[in-house]
Amino acid sequence: MRIIVDAMGGDNAPDEIVKGCLEALETDGFEIELLGDRAKIEKCLGSENLNNKRIIITETSDEITNFDKPTEAIRKKRNSSIVVGMKKIKERSAQAFISAGSTGALLAGSLLIAGRIKGVVRPALAPIVPSIKGQTMIIDAGMNTQIKPINFVQFGIMGTEYMRNMYGIKEPRVGLVNVGTEEGKGNEALKQAFLELQKSKLNFVGNVEGRDITEGKVDIVVCDGFTGNAMLKVMEGTGKYFMDYLKKMYSGSLSGKLSYLLIKHELKKLKKEVDPEELGGTPILGINGMIYKCHGNSKAKAIKNTILKACSSACTTVLDQMKNIFSCMEVGGLYDEAL
Repeated sequence: MRIIVDAMGGDNAPDEIVKGCLEALETDGFEIELLGDRAKIEKCLGSENLNNKRIIITETSDEITNFDKPTEAIRKKRNSSIVVGMKKIKERSAQAFISAGSTGALLAGSLLIAGRIKGVVRPALAPIVPSIKGQTMIIDAGMNTQIKPINFVQFGIMGTEYMRNMYGIKEPRVGLVNVGTEEGKGNEALKQAFLELQKSKLNFVGNVEGRDITEGKVDIVVCDGFTGNAMLKVMEGTGKYFMDYLKKMYSGSLSGKLSYLLIKHELKKLKKEVDPEELGGTPILGINGMIYKCHGNSKAKAIKNTILKACSSACTTVLDQMKNIFSCMEVGGLYDEAL
């Protein structure tokens, strides 16, 4: 199995990216192809890792920054790590591509180069966040700010297949993010989406509110990208606030330090659950290949965990399942007939 990693993407590239790759390689079963400036990558690898047979380096000369216009950059910077990585996914020369680079360029490259699964109207970002009962997927979380009712249904289908294959949830519960749980809430698009989801064969449980996500009332929430991205950022910020507050509280006095020793183990478990570095990157679902987007400020731990997550997804049939389902739907079939 080969995992492609954009070594030049992100605020901490290439040092933290390469470090994360080396940490991931402590697990067997795959090789990593690093894309980027060979000299910089080799410097990060160090002499002890240059001859590692599980590391391949592919030189790319162009660089896409956050200041570039995404679509224009994809078309003009043909030898950038993002473009080369997408081409390799399209050619099936690797099982997954990971980047912490420009989100806009990565999404544009996913659409223009790797391409959508046949039958998918719009791909979506699908991060997994912790809940009291395990984990919940938010889909979409930033790729589509304005969508139609059919998109909500397709997001539910993609999310269902991912959660089945990756987390072993047989019948994932799907909720529609709205301003209230009662039927008939929301604007016309949400009202129509509710009806379409209700008619589908998804395990649709109705409207949900933001707080229902962490309470574990659903396994998947479907929403437009603006709503999903805002919810995700608030959750991340709130988690960081509480962890920083607890750190300040327990380190401020002798009694606080003694109290910390009593609950240190539980606090470490909490930190691990809410730490974006532990959760790793976000899959882009609906694309004809496994592509993961990492935070721009990702460090080695996040890269390592994303690589391991990508390997796990590549070992499942989730991509083939999605292709089969949407192929059947495109020619007039139903979701349940494709299962």
